[in-house]
Amino acid sequence: MPEIVVYAAEGRTVEQKKKLLRAVTAAVADSFEIDANSVTVSIIETPKHHKSKGGVPFDER
Repeated sequence: MPEIVVYAAEGRTVEQKKKLLRAVTAAVADSFEIDANSVTVSIIETPKHHKSKGGVPFDER
């Protein structure tokens, strides 16, 4: 039973997150040739002021 964790900066809509959850589940189920009900996917959101790229916080980009 695979478990996938996606780390992302906060700010996506519920619809976008649901779309990602469905797509990742389908990709893993297809690749591993398993039932989609065996796949667990979690999204861990980080506040933009707690995440940076190149030293610049996401809320300042």
